[in-house]
Amino acid sequence: MHVLNLGILAHVDAGKTSLTERLLHSVGVIDEIGSVDAGSTQTDTLALERRRGITIKSAVVSFAVDDVTVNLIDTPGHPDFIAEVERVLGVLDGAVLVVSAVEGVQAQTRVLMRTLERLRIPTLVFVNKIDRRGARYDGVLRAVAERLTPAIVPMGTVDRPGTRAARFLPGIGAPDVLADRDDELLSAWVEGRVDEDLLRGALVTQTRQTLVHPVYFGSAVTGAGVPELITGIKELLPAAGGDREGPVSGTVFKVERGPAGEKIAYARLFSGTLGIRDRVPFGEARTEGLVTAIRVFDGGSEQRRDTVPAGRIAKLWGLAGVRIGDTLGEPRKAPGHFFAPPTLETVVVPGPDTDTRSLHLALTQLAEQDPLIDLRYDEARQETSVSLYGEVQKEVVQATLAEEFGLDVTFRETTPLCVERLVGTGSAVEFNKQGGNPFLATVGLRVEPAPVGCGVEFRLEVELGAMPYAFFRAVEDTVRETLGQGLYGWPVPDCTVTMTHCGYSPRQSHAHQGFNKTMSSTGADFRGVTPLVLDQALHRAGTRVHEPLHRFRVEAPADTLGALLPVLAGLRAVPESTGIRGDTCCVEGLVPAARLHELEQRLPGLTRGEGEMESAFGHYSAVTHGPVPYRATPTRKS
Repeated sequence: MHVLNLGILAHVDAGKTSLTERLLHSVGVIDEIGSVDAGSTQTDTLALERRRGITIKSAVVSFAVDDVTVNLIDTPGHPDFIAEVERVLGVLDGAVLVVSAVEGVQAQTRVLMRTLERLRIPTLVFVNKIDRRGARYDGVLRAVAERLTPAIVPMGTVDRPGTRAARFLPGIGAPDVLADRDDELLSAWVEGRVDEDLLRGALVTQTRQTLVHPVYFGSAVTGAGVPELITGIKELLPAAGGDREGPVSGTVFKVERGPAGEKIAYARLFSGTLGIRDRVPFGEARTEGLVTAIRVFDGGSEQRRDTVPAGRIAKLWGLAGVRIGDTLGEPRKAPGHFFAPPTLETVVVPGPDTDTRSLHLALTQLAEQDPLIDLRYDEARQETSVSLYGEVQKEVVQATLAEEFGLDVTFRETTPLCVERLVGTGSAVEFNKQGGNPFLATVGLRVEPAPVGCGVEFRLEVELGAMPYAFFRAVEDTVRETLGQGLYGWPVPDCTVTMTHCGYSPRQSHAHQGFNKTMSSTGADFRGVTPLVLDQALHRAGTRVHEPLHRFRVEAPADTLGALLPVLAGLRAVPESTGIRGDTCCVEGLVPAARLHELEQRLPGLTRGEGEMESAFGHYSAVTHGPVPYRATPTRKS
């Protein structure tokens, strides 16, 4: 029996969780299909998920299809929880991308498909809701080819779409798409000797190589097309690989807290076999943890096991310091971020009876489950900020704090999360025991702009042996920490910092006495002087604040374009292209992240409810209007 780790992904409300329920029912894991509206689904286990009818946290459930064990991971569809999807993508062997037969290809659908193709994850497309009024076959198939990928293979047609009697009629279509990528099949097609076996073999090979994407149609409500999809999952997607006898190597993609507050890590094992009582290093610091319990997913439930082999997903106990994204055992190359980071933030305001220490602890635990929340404490204002993708995420954080921790909070108005970029080059130096330097340390730094996306690079222009390595490390760590707040309070993400001077006072003491830290340099001296030097260098280089812009695409009735364009201008949106095709207009351009939510809210009224918009992070652009936005009290600005 082999294992397949399968992700179910979709735009919100495409029916992803309902399809998960139907799959579990079809293979005999559950006797009764749960309802998203009734809050009775298997994978939406949080009370908040059931009440809102949306998936917030990824969930794992297992089932068997003949000799294949499928670990199915249900992911959120709302774009505010895209970070949860990102963590799952790195552990998948294959995916099912769900599209609505009524709404068609939507904003999140395109974002997900681009990412799946970039990561080369074999993907099946399931067009759901063929039984709903307004369901289309040809129109959706055409939209998938035009807006997702032309490399699609229809796996059948639909009879009586838009009715409860709608059914899926299986049959491989578009052999030309397969033949374009297979010389043997192309020759057989030209010679008229294509048979079912040859066609099926080409389909299996090309799907697993992510050259094509089979498209199924069906309904999670009636079950139409689901048996065919299950067959496709079994036959077309690749099994999990990994050497069970090799060194242990895995990735943690989810962390939750148990009833007693203990950490539980969800991990995919790529190599080796991990057992109870094994010690395994994890994280950047390679801290060792003792595995005290293991549960694997099997037959729709969790089963206790003494070991977990390569290819499997397991829940692990005993790794107290583990974080999302940590590698277990042998280090693996970090995949990086698949989606843009959050571009919004808000200040958490505790209620009148809310203990601030309890709030900080609760927010810290939430950040363990979602590192992109990125807590930031402003000491001057004594305020805690969190990063966000959108307003729905803010509402969920507020409800979670109330329901799980009993904490009453509100939030300030959401603001864009800007960055600062260097204008020029700046240098500064503080010498040991000179010029009023209160620290026993010499540090000189030069800051220079770096290309966008390069991050922070720390270099040395001094000899590595000029002082103890721990002091160099203290300077580098402090540089990276200090760059989290530039001259206007925003992070400085892309620059090169070069250490140009260094010096220290060796260990010494008065005669016949022990070590005297007032006479000898310590790491604290270097951590203390580095921010002062870096601040001077930043002032001499100068920084400019850049705000996040999102790319948007609006489709609406053509006669509403005249009302739409002035509103876009009022929101500081910049249309880059405007076109009219038939009765539909299409506007594409850029809009500040701070105004995106307002545009989403106003669009239905401007377009009689017929307008559709998709958006995604574009880039950061220098602020050229109004006053420069400060993130914190501008105590550093001269």
